[in-house]
Amino acid sequence: MLEQLLIFTRGGLVLWSSCRALGNALKGSPIDALIRSCLLEERSADSSFSHESYTLKWAFHNELGLVFVAVYQRILHLLYVDDLLSAVRREFSEIYDPKRISYDDFDEMFRQLQKEAEARAEEMKKLKQLGRALPVQTKKGGAGQRALTGVQGNGAKKGTGGGAAKDDSDGDMGSGRLLSNGVDNGTKGINKSRVASMGKENGAPDTGAFDVNKLKMRSKTGKKGDGEKKSAPTKGEPKKAVKKNRVWDDKPVEESKLDFTDEKGDERMEREVVVVRGESMMDKEEVISSESEGEEEDEVEGAKPEAKKKGWFSSMFKSIAGNSSLEKANLEPALKALKDRLMTKNVAEEIAEKLCESVATSLEGKKLGSFTRVSSTVQTAMEEALLRILTPKRSIDILRDVHASKEQGRPYVVVFVGVNGVGKSTNLAKVAYWLLQHDVSVMLAACDTFRSGAVEQLRTHARRLQIPIFEKGYEKDPAIVAKEAIQEAARNKSDVVLVDTAGRMQDNEPLMRALSKLINLNNPDLVLFVGEALVGNDAVDQLSKFNQKLADLSTVATARLIDGILLTKFDTIDDKVGAALSMVYISGAPVMFVGCGQSYTDLKKLNVKSIVKTLLK
Repeated sequence: MLEQLLIFTRGGLVLWSSCRALGNALKGSPIDALIRSCLLEERSADSSFSHESYTLKWAFHNELGLVFVAVYQRILHLLYVDDLLSAVRREFSEIYDPKRISYDDFDEMFRQLQKEAEARAEEMKKLKQLGRALPVQTKKGGAGQRALTGVQGNGAKKGTGGGAAKDDSDGDMGSGRLLSNGVDNGTKGINKSRVASMGKENGAPDTGAFDVNKLKMRSKTGKKGDGEKKSAPTKGEPKKAVKKNRVWDDKPVEESKLDFTDEKGDERMEREVVVVRGESMMDKEEVISSESEGEEEDEVEGAKPEAKKKGWFSSMFKSIAGNSSLEKANLEPALKALKDRLMTKNVAEEIAEKLCESVATSLEGKKLGSFTRVSSTVQTAMEEALLRILTPKRSIDILRDVHASKEQGRPYVVVFVGVNGVGKSTNLAKVAYWLLQHDVSVMLAACDTFRSGAVEQLRTHARRLQIPIFEKGYEKDPAIVAKEAIQEAARNKSDVVLVDTAGRMQDNEPLMRALSKLINLNNPDLVLFVGEALVGNDAVDQLSKFNQKLADLSTVATARLIDGILLTKFDTIDDKVGAALSMVYISGAPVMFVGCGQSYTDLKKLNVKSIVKTLLK
């Protein structure tokens, strides 16, 4: 049963609903979730959307700016929904008037359209069942069996005719065997006859058959022979000199010879701490976008003389589009070029394809104005879509959240998660340095009790930044270590606790279970996924599986997922910035930090406009 069918404009004005009398009968506001999670996130190319116990399907009328949404229970498989949506779209567009806001007269039309769609679905269902039942009846009936054997007999005769051209006696014997097999074994006999006839055409089975065992023996002997040939000349040659182990003296080795620790290490550390006290790039104004704008203007100015050479008439006829509606066939060349361009910028193939499908859905049926190219229209639509995706949907002002937690008398907890070797500990230290510059007291929690040297690495960062660190060594439960660190920070009045965790692959079940336990037990304010800007398709797999595991292994009703993204090694990718788009699209979480170097100051914000221009350049 269809729960609701809603018609509204892209501006949000509800024009007609099938259940106005019942009010808001749908639990959990599934239509609001569809708009927030799918339509605004450029996922409108998907076939359906599930929210709690509902499934939603939709259709657009881009020329009129209308959205048609059908809602039904997820356990039901209604086959007529797509047909009903297209019929409602067609009929409603005929009576639509931008000045009208009430369409009560559409109720009777909708009921009629629904009955017709249900009748068509039932008819299709019966036809499918009839089509499945027909082969079963022919197998049971005698006439069907006789017809089948007749066909097999003809097939066998054809097979014997082909074989008799070369060997009459073998062909006759083969035909007798194949005919009997065809009657006894059903359709398998036809395949056997074909195989046999092919064998006859190629020669006798004994002489022309392909013997696999002989091939194996040949390969083995061939390999052996090659090995003997290679080893033969090396017998006379002298052996290569192998590096010998170091010969130690009889005297015992003094410990001082093996200790390479700098005696003046503490003084050097103090000097380093003074050196790194520069301004973090997080607080500096980004100037990349203005430079890119200037480059684009130069390119446009440089391209103008070439356009003039082509002639006025040729450029006019190429650019003119009149008032024709955009069809999917018109959009495909421009979208294919755009998809290839996105993939060269390191955007995952799946994400690039979905984006292009979403843009095509939003443009299909729209009318082009005069002197407007399809390619420029598609480019503009894609730019708007990318801006919507990359722009954060919520506040990412960590400093404000830190002060809010401080007023509540508790520390602000940030957990850094991610796969191995992406730079979690290094970028955790960068975030700590940035917070210190804003007079925020920070404590580090060494919860990577798995990797050797992880605690020492974090201890070095804490010593350089002169901030406290909470550690319990190795082979401890990271969830308990994090809990004790938060309690210690509350006692010492620390404002922020930065929790370092072990790197883990998204398919490592025990480590993912330990991470889920850490997050559920301590309920951090922010879960940051640290990912490399170098990854392409793997970014989708990493983030989707991290979120999936955290949801599946959660012990609470509302599972905590990834809240934000920290992109590392951003200075090594040139214009291959597609990983940022892939990660944001697949998770819905914003990019909060970008790591772009080796020092503590090399941390900055993501410039959305610059990223979009780089992707489409």
